[in-house]
Amino acid sequence: MAESLGRADFRNDRLDAALNRIRPEGGADARSGARAIDKDDHREAERWPRGISRRATMRISDVLAALRVEFPAVSHSKLRFLEEQGLVEPVRTPSGYRQYSPADVERLRFVLTEQRDRYLPLKVIKEKLAELDAGVAGRDQPLIPHLVSRDGETAQVAVSMEVSSVAERTGVPVDLINDLVSQGIVTLDESDRLSPWDEDVVKLCASLSEHGIDARHLRIMRSGAMRQADVIGQSVRTVGRAASPSAQAQRAAIAAELAEVCGQLHLSWLRQGVAETQ
Repeated sequence: MAESLGRADFRNDRLDAALNRIRPEGGADARSGARAIDKDDHREAERWPRGISRRATMRISDVLAALRVEFPAVSHSKLRFLEEQGLVEPVRTPSGYRQYSPADVERLRFVLTEQRDRYLPLKVIKEKLAELDAGVAGRDQPLIPHLVSRDGETAQVAVSMEVSSVAERTGVPVDLINDLVSQGIVTLDESDRLSPWDEDVVKLCASLSEHGIDARHLRIMRSGAMRQADVIGQSVRTVGRAASPSAQAQRAAIAAELAEVCGQLHLSWLRQGVAETQ
């Protein structure tokens, strides 16, 4: 009996020694601390939007169904293109199918909204997403709110700003903003307020004015942009029934994409022209 107990104690000692070799230093406390660190690291590394499920269970058709109410023109190819640009990263199944999470859908909604409401190029949107991923917020004006009905109708909610508040946020002198108003570069509404679009215009015009580009040049640039907008408007005018809310939303989405392409084309021509003048 004593001999059997001795052998059992010997085996237990060897088992304890083996377990101690594979345990991290500090035992249970160290293990719980490691789990806490891992959790903190995961939270810091979590991409925007935070606090939304990242369980990838949605097929691409599910994502399109969720987005098309607000973005009728979104398509399979559009989602694949945004993936190629690194704006969203769906999970791939072993058979190669894409699966998205609710967080992916919100990320896509942000990208599409920035394109539609601000006509921003994807490069700029990607930079804004990188800031959100890093936890940087509040550096830009809020999105222009839209009310969206079930059939895709979008009705922009009026948002306007006083000249003094725009000057305070942008750091542009009030006198310069008033000069832009007097020259027709930006316009005031009936309440003497600027529109949400004008804040970006004010900042850009202020940067150009530092290099001697005055209101005369700015009027020429604005006139060219308005002519481009007319061309885009004519190209989408025949899409769908004129009075259909869904067709109106579709025309707005197509016009936003065309504006982005026109902006990129204009930038290419501008770079070419600048290079040729050197």
